[in-house]
Amino acid sequence: MPSPLGSPTSSRSVTQTVNGSHRFTIKGYSLAKGMGVGKHIASESFTVGGYQWAIYFYPDGKNPEDHSTYVSVFVALASEGTDVRALFELTLLDQSGKGKHKVHSHFDRALESGPYTLKYRGSMWGYKRFFRRAMLETSDFLKDDCLKINCTVGVVVSETDCPRLHSIRVPESDIGSHFGILLENEEGSDITFNVFGAKFHAHKLVLAARSPVFEAEFSDRMEDDNEIVVTDMEPKVFKALLHFIYRDSLIDDEEFGGTSSSSMPSVSDALAAKLLAAADKYDLPRLRLMCESVLCKDISVNSVANILALADRHHAMDLKSVCLKFAAENLVAVMRSDGFEYLKENCPSLQSELLKTVAGCEEEFSGGGKSRSVWAHLSDGGDTINRSVRQQTWENGGEQNQGMWVQLDGGGDGEGSPRREE
Repeated sequence: MPSPLGSPTSSRSVTQTVNGSHRFTIKGYSLAKGMGVGKHIASESFTVGGYQWAIYFYPDGKNPEDHSTYVSVFVALASEGTDVRALFELTLLDQSGKGKHKVHSHFDRALESGPYTLKYRGSMWGYKRFFRRAMLETSDFLKDDCLKINCTVGVVVSETDCPRLHSIRVPESDIGSHFGILLENEEGSDITFNVFGAKFHAHKLVLAARSPVFEAEFSDRMEDDNEIVVTDMEPKVFKALLHFIYRDSLIDDEEFGGTSSSSMPSVSDALAAKLLAAADKYDLPRLRLMCESVLCKDISVNSVANILALADRHHAMDLKSVCLKFAAENLVAVMRSDGFEYLKENCPSLQSELLKTVAGCEEEFSGGGKSRSVWAHLSDGGDTINRSVRQQTWENGGEQNQGMWVQLDGGGDGEGSPRREE
């Protein structure tokens, strides 16, 4: 009786190329001519597929029989190797901008005998008659006595793989949940924070490991002084701060987000804004970035000025950059918001930064050419809102910049003028 067959097995061989490119610029082509047949200019070596390669350019050709009628270009194996199989592509770049490059390529076409094999170090592939020299010197390939050659090498590699019949899934890290339980259970706590009567028990070692500010504070305190009174933070904010320190995540609170409003108190009173201040105080860059991300989602015409002031105050540079760009792109509407009045009265330096951002946006959109600027739009006589515009020009480091103070005196929206968001 024949023995039963075992489970069938399978494997797969995959042959593919590891590709890499190098651009070789030859300056002073006319001076290279006459160096002699068979003599070349070599590029720096470059690595593809674990091997070193180099491009050789022969200004007087490689073949003596051609009497310097052609230039020659070759790719050489510049490191130790035996029977290295590869595909090649040599491209002489058209420098006129027309894109009519001269390309010799193995890629994307069938090869009767397969990839080229380089037997040993110094073996080469290329063209003795790459381009007729007289034609090259009157072509768009030569510009300012300079040639540019792009070489792509694809080293052939083969590997055999087999299906993995079993796999073991590694779960996501749960260290945050473990530390969170430590915070909730208060086990081993050795420091207490009194925040307006609310008591929070924590662990000095954890806080010091997460925050250099806490570390410095604990090192300066007496060992038996185990209570700290916090007077500049609400209990719910301090709770959210501890949650991040232990769990490395934001607390699940419905107060996050929803800061879009035209009044300053609604922005500054948002939990994300208060937690941003805490992150700044205790030097927690990841928490600061998390709060910036939350506040960024609520940027609008009415809120951007207030969020910009908040970001500047608490060193939230990414959020500040987004606010400046948004305000510059929507300047007319932003200047008519209540938040902009706050900015004018309390943050003159931010006004200056906003003007610079506007100038940068105009340069970006105009590409250095003439364009109708936002300032021109503000002073357009066709707008029914009465605007008085004073222009001031100043010099800074040899560059001229123009800034404008624009006072909006109109009482309502006219036809064609941007409307304020409600």
